[in-house]
Amino acid sequence: MNDLPDLLVVGAGPVGLACAVEASRQGLSHVVIEKGTLLNTLVGWPTFTVFFSTPDLLEIGGIPFVTAGAKPTRREGLVYYRKVAERFGLNVRLSESVENVQRTDEGFLVTTSRGSHRARKVVVATGFFAGPNILGVPGEGLLKCSHYYTEPFACAFRDVLVVGGKNSAVEAALDLHRHGARVTMAVRKPEFGASVKYWLKPDIENRVKEGSITAHFETTVDSVQEGSVTLRKNGTAFTIPNDTVFFLTGFRPDFDFLKRIGIHVDEALHLSYDESTMETNVPGLYVAGVVAAGVDIGRFFIENGRLHAVQIARHAAGSLGRKPVDAAPPLPLAAFQDGD
Repeated sequence: MNDLPDLLVVGAGPVGLACAVEASRQGLSHVVIEKGTLLNTLVGWPTFTVFFSTPDLLEIGGIPFVTAGAKPTRREGLVYYRKVAERFGLNVRLSESVENVQRTDEGFLVTTSRGSHRARKVVVATGFFAGPNILGVPGEGLLKCSHYYTEPFACAFRDVLVVGGKNSAVEAALDLHRHGARVTMAVRKPEFGASVKYWLKPDIENRVKEGSITAHFETTVDSVQEGSVTLRKNGTAFTIPNDTVFFLTGFRPDFDFLKRIGIHVDEALHLSYDESTMETNVPGLYVAGVVAAGVDIGRFFIENGRLHAVQIARHAAGSLGRKPVDAAPPLPLAAFQDGD
């Protein structure tokens, strides 16, 4: 038992790193296992993404998040969280996929693509970015189709279809339009989503009104072909020229994985856990960040998830017979210099 890490964290995104940081602060040993890169979700975001939240709401471990503007950029986020991981000396194992988590007499046996680990407690902080909503339409798997958007430059002078009507789709459509793409949008609902950011909604509506971007509302994708896409509106199918399709229809947690490791997921795709501790129906197994929201993925974000990390670390420490310590005060700026 002395060789067992107290906490094994699945996922090395901002929330997973926050869990490891808080575990360290509580005197708990830890290991973080990540199937991709460090901060895999942020790495996959559009190149020029700006966070919706202000830097103070994204800080972890009491480390100040210093930014050039009022809101952090993706690049600033990648630099900040990586440097926090370095400062706390977090034990992170990359390119190792967790396949199963089983309860044992000692705690947990975690099976991965590289072998197995044992730990007293486990936190699932996997987010949802790796699980796009697949529509299942013919041609969705063609090379010209993607469920992720990074940057617009390869699409200049091309016919591009953006599927979706919420923030990701709207931001991509505007970005593509302003960098030379001929943009069409297929929106399933009669208008753009009510949750579209307040500075984006008038922009996209005006671009559609002036004809710079073509938007088909109450429209779905029938099929994708090389050189074209067939859409359907009010029961009528029509085909438009097309070079590239971005299916930006949202993401979802890996519910099959959550069920496989014993977490109860009800018919409405909500997870069973104690909101005060984030401990699931499996004793010693926690969820943190957006994955805890189940199907309601807009409920949590990084600013919520970092608070989950504090709840989890304190509860884990107490259950292991340690006296939980209070939250860390912010460090002075001089304690964290950005050398990049």
